[in-house]
Amino acid sequence: MLRRTSLTSAVRASQLGILLAVLVIGLGAWTRLVDAGLGCPDWPGCYGHVIVPTTSEQLARAAELFPDHIVEANKGWPEMIHRYAATTLGLLIMFLAVQAFRNRHINDYPQKQSYILLGLVILQGMFGMWTVTLKLWPQVVALHLLGGMATLSLLYILSLRLKRLDQRLNDIQGWSEMRFDNLLHEPNQQEWLLLWKLRHWAILALCILTLQIALGGWTSANYAAVACPDFPQCQGQWAPEMSMEQGFNFNQRVGPDYLGGQLDGPARVAIHTTHRLGAIATLIIVGGMALYIMRRPLNISLQLRAFWLFTALVLQVSLGIANVLLYFPLSLAVMHNLGAALMLLVLCNLLWYLYALHPPLPFGEAIRHA
Repeated sequence: MLRRTSLTSAVRASQLGILLAVLVIGLGAWTRLVDAGLGCPDWPGCYGHVIVPTTSEQLARAAELFPDHIVEANKGWPEMIHRYAATTLGLLIMFLAVQAFRNRHINDYPQKQSYILLGLVILQGMFGMWTVTLKLWPQVVALHLLGGMATLSLLYILSLRLKRLDQRLNDIQGWSEMRFDNLLHEPNQQEWLLLWKLRHWAILALCILTLQIALGGWTSANYAAVACPDFPQCQGQWAPEMSMEQGFNFNQRVGPDYLGGQLDGPARVAIHTTHRLGAIATLIIVGGMALYIMRRPLNISLQLRAFWLFTALVLQVSLGIANVLLYFPLSLAVMHNLGAALMLLVLCNLLWYLYALHPPLPFGEAIRHA
């Protein structure tokens, strides 16, 4: 009973962690978009204080410690709210790691994943520090965004694994163990091989989506979103002047203040245009997979997952276009970031389901069961 109670608490903590991770990603986008990334020039405090200084004594102390900066509360608060939310998430993930150690004797407990998640959130904290101390260096900002998405994905998969383990321990007949035969109305070798290939297609889709999110992070870090204020053309041209070499120069030196960006127009156009091309590739590969699954006479659960993936994809593309046409309003820009997180979660859910079904694996010209 004690073991099951501990496992149930881990399930609930992981589910709460997912919500917190989404909140942190949204707050991070809000902080970037209101140019509050350097709202507090130090870390982990703000002008030497635990919160944004407001009283005359605190402001005087801030001016003494940071004579080259002026306290702007409207920029300091978004940064500090984001930090406190991220810290809360970090403490929750630390609790999950402690639970993993306590439940290490349970067979199939995702212990390693819990520890990896803890290591990732510690690394994320360091990236958060470097974002400030290196003055929004684009490489660090983009990696920080990717790390946030990775944290959310690992938390989600951890939650699914913990929930399934909890179901298994509470079910002596093992009904929660999904079997591949249940996926098909009339299972046969051809359909088995098809669904085994779907796993690889889903992995490719995940790689493409990850690359597209990275391009979005690089676009945001270099303030290249407004480089093309029209759609579908860019600056009224199908092939505007662009500089790929400068736009994707990952050796930008550390030192300048990158608030507002340091790249010239052609470099930013190159980044923005590449992000648009990435969106087309994502639409073809991810959308094609979703439509293919929806049209095949497979398991209804798999088709529903494909439907939600396609819906999230259409929503994300629509948000991207709307951002350009409406000139990047804050609300839509934050939603575009959250839309990427939603797509990632839905695709992870689909991939999880395909792997949880225990499909047979091709071996030469024959089929052997996993």
